[in-house]
Amino acid sequence: MHAQETVGTALSARERILSTSYRLFARRGVNGVGVDEVIERSHVAKATFYRHFPSKNDLVLAYLDRREQDWTHGLVEQESEARGDTAEERLLAIFDVFDEWFHSDEFDGIAFITVLLEMGKDHPLGQASIQHLANLRAITRGRAEEAGLREPEEFARAWHILMKGSIIAALEGDTGAAKRAKAMARSLIDQHRTTTPAPSP
Repeated sequence: MHAQETVGTALSARERILSTSYRLFARRGVNGVGVDEVIERSHVAKATFYRHFPSKNDLVLAYLDRREQDWTHGLVEQESEARGDTAEERLLAIFDVFDEWFHSDEFDGIAFITVLLEMGKDHPLGQASIQHLANLRAITRGRAEEAGLREPEEFARAWHILMKGSIIAALEGDTGAAKRAKAMARSLIDQHRTTTPAPSP
């Protein structure tokens, strides 16, 4: 075994590589981090790195998958799910989760947008980012359907704009972005509620 690989034996080499790259990519983006730095900080041999991740693109794809697991499902979906009794309440709770996230030391923006902007929509990593964003949008579409809102796909796309916009605003320093987005989200729900027919005379 390479001498470097004796460090951090509690984690597998693959997990050390992925955890290290996760932190680096989240802070500095994909283009700002090289493979050599990941190898050095992960305490693995170069051959070990390439055995688990044949290319940097493979590592970034694994990072995006982990981000979806931790952020999309672990934070956005599960945390908001626990905060509402109805589908509408669970939709609005997304912005309560965002508000806490924006004020925490863990706030680091949305990796899928960062990678998309870095790589472009036609790059395989850009395409993967678009799919991860679609998976996020599917959560809101499902809740819109559960709530009986009209045009759930159109609703989800508009809701997605509020989510992404609030994250960008928070990155700019607007710590009240989630609360403002939640107010707009209430109006969006009202617009998509199924109207009740007037009673017959």
